[in-house]
Amino acid sequence: MASLPVATRRGVLAGGGALVIALAMPLRARAAGTAAGAGAGFAPNAFVRVTPDNLVTVVIKSIEFGQGAATGLATLAAEELDADWSKVRLEFAPNDDSRYANPLMGTMLTGGSSSIATAHTQMRKAGATARAMLVAAAAKAWGVPVSQVVAADSMLSAPGRKATYGDMAAMAAAMPVPADPVLKSPASFKLIGKTLPKLDSAVKSDGTATFTQDVTLPGMITALVAHAPMPGGKVANFDAAAAKAVPGVLKVASVESGVAVYARTMAAALKGRAALKVDWDTSKAETRSSAQLEAIAMGLAARPPLPVMDNGPLPAASDAVKIVEGTYTLPYLAHAPMETLDAVMQMKGDRMDVWLGSQMQVKECEAIAAAAGIAKDRITLHQQYAGGSFGRRATFDVAFGLEAGRVAKAWGGSEPVKFVWTREDDMTGEYYRPMTAHRVRAAIDAKGQVVGWDHGVAGQSLGNFAAINTLNGQKVDGMLLEGLREQGYVLANHRIGAGMLESPMKVLWWRSVGHSHTGYVMETMLDRLFAALGIDPVAGRLALQEDERARGVIREAARMAGWGRKPDKGRALGIAYVKSFASYVAEVAEVSRGADGLPRVHKVWAAVDLGLAVNPDVIAAQMEGGIGFALGHVLHSEITLGEGGVIEQRNFDDYKSLRINEMPEVEVSIIPSDKDPTGIGEPPVPPLGPAVANAWLALTGQAVERLPFARGIAGKSA
Repeated sequence: MASLPVATRRGVLAGGGALVIALAMPLRARAAGTAAGAGAGFAPNAFVRVTPDNLVTVVIKSIEFGQGAATGLATLAAEELDADWSKVRLEFAPNDDSRYANPLMGTMLTGGSSSIATAHTQMRKAGATARAMLVAAAAKAWGVPVSQVVAADSMLSAPGRKATYGDMAAMAAAMPVPADPVLKSPASFKLIGKTLPKLDSAVKSDGTATFTQDVTLPGMITALVAHAPMPGGKVANFDAAAAKAVPGVLKVASVESGVAVYARTMAAALKGRAALKVDWDTSKAETRSSAQLEAIAMGLAARPPLPVMDNGPLPAASDAVKIVEGTYTLPYLAHAPMETLDAVMQMKGDRMDVWLGSQMQVKECEAIAAAAGIAKDRITLHQQYAGGSFGRRATFDVAFGLEAGRVAKAWGGSEPVKFVWTREDDMTGEYYRPMTAHRVRAAIDAKGQVVGWDHGVAGQSLGNFAAINTLNGQKVDGMLLEGLREQGYVLANHRIGAGMLESPMKVLWWRSVGHSHTGYVMETMLDRLFAALGIDPVAGRLALQEDERARGVIREAARMAGWGRKPDKGRALGIAYVKSFASYVAEVAEVSRGADGLPRVHKVWAAVDLGLAVNPDVIAAQMEGGIGFALGHVLHSEITLGEGGVIEQRNFDDYKSLRINEMPEVEVSIIPSDKDPTGIGEPPVPPLGPAVANAWLALTGQAVERLPFARGIAGKSA
């Protein structure tokens, strides 16, 4: 297949005579932009561009770090444009909130599985507008009614006439911009819902895609920062003599977050940093161990001081009512993307060029500018592909941007600086998924109805972004609780309480955020209730579930797995369902006991309802990848604090991820739907852990209350 390159902004501008559509601009500015579209100086502020070479460039406002957003957004525009997919290219948007802000976030930010959900109408209208203007141009050029002009596969035709989109681009740029272009009906889709090659697959396969780690500039130096080994530690003093003596080390400087070492090569920077002698101030650091923090959290979960919901007390146990109790501990987790945090910066007088795969382009550039001491409008962002994130690149305090700006300023020269976090920096650098503790007491009656659910949860707050009111007039972080009330199950006498663990440890959203722990606890507790009365887990869920879309994915996953069949000897099936980010996912796992005593997952059947399926292959890939991501974490992964609060995990040898021989076969079913599309980056993750745990319960009778499984199963250690 021919390579599908990423168009550069500079290269697109050089094309001349082009049609550009910008739907997020005010009408007056939009009209001015299109009127100027025939010139090479037309600003790159559009969503769709058609150039004389008949290429279609779609401007992508989301970061592309493997989730397929770029292909999805381009598909939406290309569908309405009736573009030939082989002629579609992508270009990353500049950092400009006035045109490219995520409406859910109020700024350019890729997160919450929202790229397609928030932009599908916007991108379709961009394509439809471009198509209408091309058709109008052809009709005018040929002297025929608009109704006689047909647009298809990047070609325009009328009786006895034919032209490419590129042929008409310059003339189309002068056509009036339709106020409300007509969108296609789903029955007319040629690209949406069809199998298409991802726009970035070829360039990532042949090595021509550029990530920040790939950026190399003349005279570039490498910078590393020595950070405190415990959360919240600060530099008390340091001795740089040995570091400066390392060949290739150019400078050592103090920055707010630690000590920066600048060198001609990565090897020299690593040796120089290792030679530093740093005394750390731990007066405001987290010096407690994981065991101590977990004990505090469990105490808060057992007696939560913040009542959130109270629909009645738990009934007493009786012959007619069974009570099941569970106490759960879920650990701190690192995001551990394959590409660690990195940026390349070059000062040019009062301007700076930044090469970065940014998840929050505007806020991060503003942070870099503020820390470097330059005006925020003096930064030019060269947006790159990024090697994963899972939430890590979107910190609410833009800490990496601030650190990068300080590192650039402390260097003080005009040479480009590549600032890199090593894998060890990434593992020990905080911003983890919070450790949480849950205590649940649940009651079920002889009819299989849940007649009581008393749930206490404790953990650190991610911030006040989604604060909700408690029953005693206080506020609590809603992200800690998300999923506990929204799953569609009928739970009588439902009570929820929260406790907030205070710690200097910085925590952050992690792929699927609160659902990553609440889904595990709720779905495993349900199976324990069903087991107490011998109720089939699928039938039990369907009986409790009010949401028909939820019932649909539960039924479909069960059907795919042949639920009710007798599994092979030594194997068992488990099911779990979680709705997150407005998408419905149910998963069935087939599990045996592995040679290491841990669950061996042979196959996972997954059903997803996410509304309109824009790119089925991308959806299936996200389901498969999310299942693998989740399985590795529930089996092996945790971040722990040792003596003095020192982070104990440093690389993939002790923060274990899924190995290829552990990856199960995955079968995905996408529920057909004409509803608006929702997200897929995060929803595959929450059901996997409880599905495996429920299969393990069916196989062994053991409920796993401590993750990862390597610690939660008796006799094993992480």
